[in-house]
Amino acid sequence: MPYNPRIKELPANEQPRERLRDYGPGALTDSELLAILLRVGVEGQNVVQLAQEMLHTYGGWPGLQRLAFADVCGIHGMGEAKTATLKAALEIGRRLLLAAPEERPQISSPADVAGLLMLEMSHLEQEHLRIVLLNTKNRVQKIHTVYVGTINSSAVRVGEVFKEALRQNSAALIVVHNHPSGDPTPSPEDVQVTRQLVEAGTLLDVQVLDHLVIGQGRWVSLKERGLGFR
Repeated sequence: MPYNPRIKELPANEQPRERLRDYGPGALTDSELLAILLRVGVEGQNVVQLAQEMLHTYGGWPGLQRLAFADVCGIHGMGEAKTATLKAALEIGRRLLLAAPEERPQISSPADVAGLLMLEMSHLEQEHLRIVLLNTKNRVQKIHTVYVGTINSSAVRVGEVFKEALRQNSAALIVVHNHPSGDPTPSPEDVQVTRQLVEAGTLLDVQVLDHLVIGQGRWVSLKERGLGFR
């Protein structure tokens, strides 16, 4: 029988709660987010594996939301306490989606994006690549972390950048990443990544509006500098 380590036995950077603390909730997978709600797994499965199985078996978040309380309780490893926590979290998400669209931030300039992310991202010790997803009125749908680590043209997979945008049916997105050195001057690799993403966005009908580089208290818009954009 294969050995399945408990979550506490995994390296800290692989534990969901620690990853959420260090990188923010947007960096976590669906199974990691569900694992935080479930807290513990079952014999032979750690909590992330249990979460993966539940999401796969019942059709993701929508499937779990549709299941009756008693049906969720009947899943191996669940019970009333875990089910109540899960159902409450899903209801919070549903109510957020129903919140008035006008309450979501509207982006009209690169400075608006910088204002959303500068405070947090200027102090990160690693490079983070995030996307700000926008609807047809340029209101923020979601801020999603795509990568943590070195950002260059060979490491960035275009499909990963657009996956969440297509899932959210976004009209446009803005790419944002930080330079831990503190200098926001775009590198040749930053320009190359931007060019690739702009071209892919044209094919996928998701407009890439800008790419911001955040440094220590400063930021640069590649669109304003004409770098990577035609």
